[in-house]
Amino acid sequence: MGKCAVVLMNLGGPDKQESVQPFLFNLFNDPAIISVPRPLRWFLAQVISRKRAPVARLIYEKLGGGSPLLQETEAQAQSLGRSLGADYRVFLSMRYWHPRSHEAVKAVLSYDPERIVLVPLYPQYSTTTTGSSVGDWNKAAAELGLQKPTAVVGCYATNPLFISAHVKLIKRFLEPSKPKRSQKVLFSAHGLPEKIIAKGDPYQSQVERTAKAIVQELACPYLEWEVCYQSRVGPLRWIGPSTEELITEAGALGKSLVVVPIAFVSEHSETLVELDIEYADLARRAGVHSYQRVPTLGISDDFMLALGNMAKSASCDSYEHPVQEASWCPPQLQLCCKSLGGKHGVHPTVWSGNKP
Repeated sequence: MGKCAVVLMNLGGPDKQESVQPFLFNLFNDPAIISVPRPLRWFLAQVISRKRAPVARLIYEKLGGGSPLLQETEAQAQSLGRSLGADYRVFLSMRYWHPRSHEAVKAVLSYDPERIVLVPLYPQYSTTTTGSSVGDWNKAAAELGLQKPTAVVGCYATNPLFISAHVKLIKRFLEPSKPKRSQKVLFSAHGLPEKIIAKGDPYQSQVERTAKAIVQELACPYLEWEVCYQSRVGPLRWIGPSTEELITEAGALGKSLVVVPIAFVSEHSETLVELDIEYADLARRAGVHSYQRVPTLGISDDFMLALGNMAKSASCDSYEHPVQEASWCPPQLQLCCKSLGGKHGVHPTVWSGNKP
């Protein structure tokens, strides 16, 4: 088969306090995040990043001054690389901080593989995550002259091994001895503005599919659960219900909570600070009997096996360069957002990872 480069894609995070504002600028200067013409978007990104940087710095102070996301992703890359074997090499490409797409493309060019597989660490597809990361990769690849057959694992919201990895972690926190309906599971995902979903983004639908698949495999009678969304910012209407709402409601009803970060596969500020500190404090104040947070999948065996199997399957499929920017999952797999219908064509180079 020859050499294959596997590129793990993630959000990225500031590595030190001085990096916080430029990281935020890169985030808000992304047209997938703020969809206005470039000159205005650049100006807005400058204003918003300056305004939010002081609060963000306080958050990262609680994490030792910077985000652990790069180290988390490096650990996943090392684990995946060991399992894939000598014909594969794993690279990192972060969307908003280093190593960014241009750095990753240069590294792949030096490796000179026969083919490339992009593996976004976003289980559920969104234009704001997978779509943005793949689009940025395409731009960097074109600018630097990387012309190799490339495939993308577009989403794996209901991949059996991905689901199994979640189930094994969650089971450690469920208490069968508790009275029925005294314990509730909250599947918390990063939120999105409603207008993005209204445009056809399948993220919310896929998050709900993930939760349903996990609950089905848990097979716990009388399990009470709900999907919710965290990290809301700005004045726009966001999808709900919010995680804060459901925590407060659980406190009023005297319930215990098990919170599952269903859309995050690595520990970072949204898990270590928002879920573990801010929401845990809210739970105490709201009267929640006990508040437990399930870890992210990290380098858990089933998740690593899922990524390895998907990468190998994609590398063996027939595909061409370049990857289509709108990397929607093929409808023939029938595991992604059916509401897309025929609105978005499926490019033959786009491969979805909903296979075990």
